[in-house]
Amino acid sequence: MSTFTELPLSSSLQKNLAAAQFVTLTPIQESAIPPALEGRDVIGTAQTGTGKTLAFLIPLIEILNREPVRNTVALVLLPTRELAMQVHEQYEQLRTKTMPKAALVIGGVSEKAQIEGLRAGSGLVIATPGRLQDLMNRKFADLRHIKVLVLDEADRMLDMGFLPAIRRILAVLPQQRQTLCYSATLEQSVAGLVHDYMRDPVRVALGSVLKPAESVQLKAYEVRPGEKLDVLRQLLYSEKGQTLIFTRTKRGAERLAKELVRDGFNAALIHGDRSQSQRNAALNGFQECRYQVLVATDIASRGLHVDDVAHVINYDLPKMAEDFIHRVGRTGRAGLQGLASTLVAGAEVLELRQIERTLKLRIERMQNDAAVERPKRIIQNTLASRTLTALPGEVFV
Repeated sequence: MSTFTELPLSSSLQKNLAAAQFVTLTPIQESAIPPALEGRDVIGTAQTGTGKTLAFLIPLIEILNREPVRNTVALVLLPTRELAMQVHEQYEQLRTKTMPKAALVIGGVSEKAQIEGLRAGSGLVIATPGRLQDLMNRKFADLRHIKVLVLDEADRMLDMGFLPAIRRILAVLPQQRQTLCYSATLEQSVAGLVHDYMRDPVRVALGSVLKPAESVQLKAYEVRPGEKLDVLRQLLYSEKGQTLIFTRTKRGAERLAKELVRDGFNAALIHGDRSQSQRNAALNGFQECRYQVLVATDIASRGLHVDDVAHVINYDLPKMAEDFIHRVGRTGRAGLQGLASTLVAGAEVLELRQIERTLKLRIERMQNDAAVERPKRIIQNTLASRTLTALPGEVFV
């Protein structure tokens, strides 16, 4: 089995998949969709960017398309607002006209429309755990009829401290249900969820989840203190395509984005303290290629799905080696080749070597002689704007 047309799906879903140009199954989809369609519980681990979203959305859509829906029968829990919105967008693209819209339940935005969606009895709820638990406590969410539960990016949800909320949510769901759990890693905490809430799950594990995909070329630049920004400029001038830059702190992301704008790069910014409207505007602008550069903290290392990111740059090293994998996994997606560059200075050189030892990989060291000479701030026609586009509610000084 190698294509979606070989799956036993309804004609309406096949038509929508073809219209969305989904043709070839990825390995995780080929292995996970058939048992999910049979009603089996599935626990899947695979590298980021391998198509896990469709692996659970397709069975959900088939279930919702099978019979009239009067109650909420499917629930998807995810760690971040951005990821929840992207799953919601994918569902809306593939659902048939006779199927109900999904209710999107996330923090950081007005809850009025979310409450209305829950009261209307949406067949599918796509939610982050914190906001859903809040609405459940206030009797706005009725989850007593759930037939299918999806835990997406389970390890990330637990890392973010959502385990208590997840357990409270799962405590009110029917015990007789199908559960699909997808995680980049199967750590002890995730294994505990699997043991407590899943029934004889089919285990789907593809490749090493602690190694970058083979489609990503890894490079590192060991620079002198104070040279990082110069090397970053050179990389941005020389590399084509969309670039995602990671910093360790929110303040560092703010400073770097403003510096890049002063250099003439059309840059946007995303981190946890931004309002939802600001995060949406930055992400949408990056996806639509209105921004060449997106500067982000690790909030984007898992909750960002953009298929054509050409270059990921680690301006700062992540706190954990595992986050390095998720960062570089933002490029080289959907069968494309990607490039991930890491800039290290001073003690960070030792930190990078520790990441290499932990992940059992070798990152190619690159010469950075061009960085010694500070690049001229020549603004190309395509980078004509010298001001960071203000997002809703934002003022730059």
